Amino acid sequence: MQATFRCDGSTVFVFGGTSGINLGIAEAFAEAGATVAVASRSAGKVEAAVARLTDAGKRSGHDRPASGYALDVRDAAAVGTALDAFASAAGGIDVVVSGAAGNFLASAATLSPNGFKAVVDIDLLGSFHVARAAYAHLRKPGGCLIHISAPQASIAMPMQAHVCAAKAGVDMLTRTLALEWGPVGIRVNSVSPGPIDDTEGMRRLAPDEASRDRCVRSVPMRRMGDVRDIANACLFVASDAASYVSGTVIPVDGGWAAAGANVGS
Repeated sequence: MQATFRCDGSTVFVFGGTSGINLGIAEAFAEAGATVAVASRSAGKVEAAVARLTDAGKRSGHDRPASGYALDVRDAAAVGTALDAFASAAGGIDVVVSGAAGNFLASAATLSPNGFKAVVDIDLLGSFHVARAAYAHLRKPGGCLIHISAPQASIAMPMQAHVCAAKAGVDMLTRTLALEWGPVGIRVNSVSPGPIDDTEGMRRLAPDEASRDRCVRSVPMRRMGDVRDIANACLFVASDAASYVSGTVIPVDGGWAAAGANVGS
């Protein structure tokens, strides 16, 4: 089901927007009429995403091509350069979605310091790099920053100490930035996806049919979500309909977090 929110004339930059949930978010904005840019580490994925998003924009009725940047969010200078370049080409930036993330299963007892640091650096430090560089472009009434969080931010999960720590930091960063940046017109929110079907994250966290079935049973709605569910939430958060929504974490998870995710069930 597609949302009814339109973004005609808006400019949107999605970090991590070349695959999975983040690509779905970028595509939804393009289909809603926005001019879209994406960034990720893989130049090949960036090129493929730009072609797909440009086609999505044409379907929405505009011929403004998408833009793409190959970069690592751990590189603050590269993040800033990409945002500046897109703002110059597109005439400004209205919405920034910070979705770059890393994850893998590892017990805390065996997790290496480098493994822990890698996830924190991508998820939390990367989110700060994006937010800090986006500030100058979003500093206006209607500026919108969206972090893509996760239930691990508030629900402890085995084999996920690194992600729990990183995403908890992201959600607290969301709240703090909403306090500091609200006076200059910037709204800051987190969207927290639950189990989303056909994504790399679920393939890693539920790699077989048994674990997948356990996951579905733990969701009160008894199904996994779709990438479009997350995209629709982001369209809402970025729209005028959410003009008084800031500093909040919005679960899009079929009630999963409310049920405590039933970890280990």
